[in-house]
Amino acid sequence: MTELYIKNMVCARCILVVESELVKLGFHPLKVDLGYAQIQEDSLDEQKSALLSARLQELGFELLDDSRMRLIEKMKNIVIRRIHHTEELNTKVNWSALVADEMHQDYSSLSSLFSSVEGITFEQYVIRQKIEKAKELLFYDELNLSEISYRLGYSSVQHLSSQFKRITGQTPSEFRFSRASGAARKPIDLVG
Repeated sequence: MTELYIKNMVCARCILVVESELVKLGFHPLKVDLGYAQIQEDSLDEQKSALLSARLQELGFELLDDSRMRLIEKMKNIVIRRIHHTEELNTKVNWSALVADEMHQDYSSLSSLFSSVEGITFEQYVIRQKIEKAKELLFYDELNLSEISYRLGYSSVQHLSSQFKRITGQTPSEFRFSRASGAARKPIDLVG
């Protein structure tokens, strides 16, 4: 059995695409999740590894070799899973405790690693992901600002609005009205 760590897997479709590619290349996937795949094969020879890496790269993914990059990708996937793939966040989410618990490592060393490689703090990354989710919810115009604020775990609409303005340069209302003119949203894997 071999574990693979794959960068830029951010949604259920990514999981399906990677699993499909593994099968096409003759591998036997046992488990595929955000940023991770486990295959039945005990090892990858250099040729198969290069082929898999090239094919994943063509699809916008990246096979990770570096253990530091694997840790960062795991941290990002925890955030993405919680923000983009759950119905609502708890306002009391302690991101540092959550990441430390899920990764079974000391948060301060994970945070330092994240900052040194990504160029932003882990907390800034979380905020940017929450703002990107807010942009998505505003774009579809199904929820009001109070509902979006609650869903994303903000203590108040004002807190969401101030972070939104700081990150995007627009208020949530301005963004909602500008969407008709092509207000830019970012793919989840490019937020950061």
